[in-house]
Amino acid sequence: MLGITGASAQQLALRALQLLLHGGEQVELVASRGCAKVWQDEQGITMPSHPSAQEVFWRQQCGCQGGELRCHPWNALGATIASGSYPVRGMLILPCTMGTVGRLAAGVSLELLERAADVQLKERRPLIIAPREMPWTLIHLRNLTRLAEAGAHIAPPIPAWYQNPKSLEDMVDFLVIRILDSLGYELGQLERWPGPVKKPHVPPLAMGTQPSQP
Repeated sequence: MLGITGASAQQLALRALQLLLHGGEQVELVASRGCAKVWQDEQGITMPSHPSAQEVFWRQQCGCQGGELRCHPWNALGATIASGSYPVRGMLILPCTMGTVGRLAAGVSLELLERAADVQLKERRPLIIAPREMPWTLIHLRNLTRLAEAGAHIAPPIPAWYQNPKSLEDMVDFLVIRILDSLGYELGQLERWPGPVKKPHVPPLAMGTQPSQP
């Protein structure tokens, strides 16, 4: 399940959805009310609210017709994913606003996304939260700590440079694939950490010998 809140960096959610659908996965998607506003403000694109039209929207944006995609309205608190009896692998919230983090930490479900996340916690299923905002206040840290103590996995999208990224797309892939690792997916190509470079072994000099001259 993929939850998308109204934070900047919607490109991360889009790439995650693209990888999942290209991989033939079934995705239950719920976008918050604020998500539509971010698309309008940052991209000048209107995201439809009806589920079938929203499915077309997401598929057009990620350019993928594979997999299975089911979209849910932000306020459909009676949707299948609002029940613990509906089986899902887990839930990824990417990107996640600190407002969403605060409501989840307080056990408040005003939208379907928050209710679905709360269900993952009570059912002891994986809940991956990727908070994007920075810097974090003490309130943010305490809310994230409460969620971690409740069983959530906190995975902020922090870049790394050991894979020698050549473009912004490389960096996005690193962030998204590493986050999807937390749900057990193996999607996309990623240059992973190969371990420290081994230096050639140089035997020590024997006592009383001198190093050879060039």
